Amino acid sequence: MSARALFVGGTSSNAGKSWVATAICASLRRRGVRVAPFKAQNMSNNSFPCRDGGEIGRAQVAQAQACGLEPANAMNPILLKPNGDGTSQVVVRGRVWKTLTAREYYEQFDVLLAEVLAAYDELANEYDAIVIEGAGSVSELNLRQHDLVNLGLVTRVQSPWVLVADIERGGVFASVVGTVSLLTPEERGLFRGFLINKFRGDRSLFESGAALLEEKTGAPCLGVFPHAGDFTLDAEDSLALQTMPTDQPPPGARIAIIRLPCLSNATDFRLLTWADWIDSRPSADYDFIILPGSKQTIRDLAWLRSRGLDSWILEHHRRGATIVGVCGGFQMLGRELTDADGVESSERHAEGLGLLPVSTVIETTKTTRVRRARTPGGVEFHAYEIHLGSTTADAPPTTSTPFALLDDGSCDGMRGVRVIGTYLHGCFESADVCSEVFGVAVPADRGRRDYLGLADWLERDYREPARWLP
Repeated sequence: MSARALFVGGTSSNAGKSWVATAICASLRRRGVRVAPFKAQNMSNNSFPCRDGGEIGRAQVAQAQACGLEPANAMNPILLKPNGDGTSQVVVRGRVWKTLTAREYYEQFDVLLAEVLAAYDELANEYDAIVIEGAGSVSELNLRQHDLVNLGLVTRVQSPWVLVADIERGGVFASVVGTVSLLTPEERGLFRGFLINKFRGDRSLFESGAALLEEKTGAPCLGVFPHAGDFTLDAEDSLALQTMPTDQPPPGARIAIIRLPCLSNATDFRLLTWADWIDSRPSADYDFIILPGSKQTIRDLAWLRSRGLDSWILEHHRRGATIVGVCGGFQMLGRELTDADGVESSERHAEGLGLLPVSTVIETTKTTRVRRARTPGGVEFHAYEIHLGSTTADAPPTTSTPFALLDDGSCDGMRGVRVIGTYLHGCFESADVCSEVFGVAVPADRGRRDYLGLADWLERDYREPARWLP
């Protein structure tokens, strides 16, 4: 028997679709429903490996956890990882498929649609309910003929759907009424109502506004939901990336994170709320400088040099700062990088920053795996690898140690003199690892996912759930 479904669409990007879909997943699970998440096509450089192989977007990982499930590649069958040059790496069912321009991608519509529907059917045959998340705005009329992820999917699988609008950004009346006015009769027939998200202040003041929207759209308001700063979900895209510090830096732990053009997995640093994200030489001094992950390491290394940030990093290191590299950042810290097959870049070779005695070869097969690890200080943590390439020491190290010991007995990364390199994404999502590396206490509950709390947030304010929840 096929599962019941509910599609969560938005009036725009960053309206709160992921938030609402995750809350619905948690609420249904608490009611005893066997529920799974689904997003046909995700565009994000924040991803996570699945134990059944490959990688999916971080939002669907959070939703799987809210459902009490292990993330699976069927939950996000297509992941687009932008390269910053008008192309995207297309990941299909967790594995790198092709690198395509937008036009080339649309030309593959029939092939990709088959993958989407097969993945959806796989989940629908296993679970009682599927919570489907859309992408961006549901009303991109010029893309309707190539729609894999929004209302084109809704009509193909005949899923009821709801619309999420962000009142915080303004224009909520125009966005809701405009979106509903553009629906086809079939799309309108499956529409169950709209949700107003991110409301600040006294929500009773919006009762007349909700009534006006109901009158204009002929659809019910399913709830006015408060802005909730107590919960965090991983950012899907750059619109949601928090790059401004929200806390004062602790003494001795001033941190700069280099905002690379091809930055990947910025979620690694969500606990470092006092860090400055920089893309040019600042006047301030720092105790730690972090080189994050990169989709195109050689290209980002060239960008680093074009901004004079390479010499700035080396100068800071000579003056006593610690340099930390994660994944692509780790590769940059070595002596050289080689991409003989042009997997990531048209440049086949680059000199690294020379802070660690290692060399990297970019390979055609991507490594994606979940890890458990332990630092030399005894801190145990969960992490994951997503990288193209392998990094080896140029000679047996004499003054360095591994960054961590892995669960299979092997070693990861390298610690030198005020230099740290690791392939382990997620290591700094452990408060204890942050405390060990940066020498300051990081609250263990900062940013912790509370899915039951998110279910409470939804259930306090939604209206007539039987009319729209599976």
